[in-house]
Amino acid sequence: MSTLPSFKDARVLVVGDVMLDRYWFGDVNRISPEAPVPVLKVSRVEERPGGAANVARNIASLGAHCTLLSVVGADEAGDCLQRLLTEQGGVDAFLHRDNGFSTIVKLRAVARQQQLLRIDFETQPSHEVLQAKLLEFKEKLPTCDVVVLSDYGKGGLAHIAEMIRLAHVAGKPVLVDPKGEDYARYQGATLLTPNRSEFREVAGSWSNESELNAKAEKLRVELQLEALLVTLSEEGMSLFREENVLHEPTYAREVFDVSGAGDTVIATLAVMLASGSDLGDAVRIANRAAGIVVGKLGTAMVSRDEIVKDLGET
Repeated sequence: MSTLPSFKDARVLVVGDVMLDRYWFGDVNRISPEAPVPVLKVSRVEERPGGAANVARNIASLGAHCTLLSVVGADEAGDCLQRLLTEQGGVDAFLHRDNGFSTIVKLRAVARQQQLLRIDFETQPSHEVLQAKLLEFKEKLPTCDVVVLSDYGKGGLAHIAEMIRLAHVAGKPVLVDPKGEDYARYQGATLLTPNRSEFREVAGSWSNESELNAKAEKLRVELQLEALLVTLSEEGMSLFREENVLHEPTYAREVFDVSGAGDTVIATLAVMLASGSDLGDAVRIANRAAGIVVGKLGTAMVSRDEIVKDLGET
């Protein structure tokens, strides 16, 4: 493709598990006298939207419009997520509050740009709140160009099979970032985007490219997918379609932190497709975006200008 399309009219509906990423930054200069563990003296705290919320903010950062549906607790972390998404702009966040649910929080302790520890806080949302989210999904579906279902395995997508069916009936492409071993629930989606380890967990190991291609095609046919995109870390990513296989080598100049790279990939794919690009071009640009974001710390974003600059430099 010669030029990057304008993203300003693209409309993406994101549904999935949101979380709050908290970072405690500081220095370690001694070992605790209470136990053989480092003592982190915290000097700075940062909070960022994570999970499906990071997908949404990547879509907004690219200049497109995003509607986000998810569940949070009636707590301080849920308030913080709503505020962060509102402050960034470009995301209409509809976060259903569940009094019996604690907003998912991932707390990372970082010293000298290295993670020392991650602590997770999470519970399962209630059936009633998830049912309400499904009803809202039906209402929002006609207003979007592309649907992204961001599954982090936290219970927020209990009705994912019905969401895929409804989107298919409405003629909306559905991109799914999968989790776990039960891929049958993703049947009929337009595109699945597992990483290497996620794909291996479902399809089994392979020893060469031919075996990988065969396993990918088998899964694609079984799940009635239009395409399957397997991200392969430092080896780039491979798109499997009925007519061919497209492999894109990695463009990362320096890998600093891979957390959130999958969010950037699916966000870029969605925005490209919502802007009228074909899937092959969407994968090429998503691969470029991934190469940019892994050079940043933590769950980060990529802008359209950064992609344009990256394309001009290579």
